[in-house]
Amino acid sequence: PARSPSPSPQGFLYTAPIREQGNIYKPNNKMMADELSEKPVHDVHTKEIDLVNRDPKHLNDDVVKIEFEDVIAEPEGTHSFDGIWKASFTTFTVTKYWFYRLLSAIFGIPMALIWGIYFAILSFLHIWAVVPCIRSYLIEIQCISRVYSICIHTFCDPLFEAIGKMFSSIRATVRKEI
Repeated sequence: PARSPSPSPQGFLYTAPIREQGNIYKPNNKMMADELSEKPVHDVHTKEIDLVNRDPKHLNDDVVKIEFEDVIAEPEGTHSFDGIWKASFTTFTVTKYWFYRLLSAIFGIPMALIWGIYFAILSFLHIWAVVPCIRSYLIEIQCISRVYSICIHTFCDPLFEAIGKMFSSIRATVRKEI
């Protein structure tokens, strides 16, 4: 009679052989485990945004920081009433602040959608069209450059060598007569 395999401690009839290194799912050695557990991947779509510093890369430092003094100034000798100057300052500042908020509320999300689509298309074209075209061009130009090099060495090198030998026998002397 044939002998049936003995069951493993887990109750399986056959157990996979355990390698010294383990497998990629359950590595036995520490080095392999460390290689597999590299840096955690961060999802850029769910990262938290900074609500305090909204321009961390300083994109708009030189353009948008417009203050009242940058736009309206009264030179010496031409001053309005102090109350008018203060009211003008307050009106300018509050209007700029709230009108920006109003425009952001109305157009912010549609503009974000438009710019998101634009940069998605730009990224797509760069990845799937521009870089492959450049790579293809470089491969083709490398082939053409080899053919060009062969032609130059075949036709021009002997010509220039003959011209060089022809002019190498010419001797020029300079005499100074007094």
